[in-house]
Amino acid sequence: MANTKSAIKRMRQNERRRLRNRTIRSQVRTAVKTARATEGGELRTAIAEAIRTLDKAVTKGVIHRNTAARKKSSLARRLVAAK
Repeated sequence: MANTKSAIKRMRQNERRRLRNRTIRSQVRTAVKTARATEGGELRTAIAEAIRTLDKAVTKGVIHRNTAARKKSSLARRLVAAK
């Protein structure tokens, strides 16, 4: 257990960040999963939404930019293959 004032504050900050990151990461997973499961006319919108969610997660520092780029590339290939 932390026993200095700064360590206790750091623990509080880490917990808040962990919870915030968890919700954002969950939204990313849901958006990507939805985009992969979607077919037909809704596909373009679902992929656009997933890409927007990935970009927001990168901006907030939740996921690495290369991870987001890899996922976006995969979704884009799926969109091209559907055409």
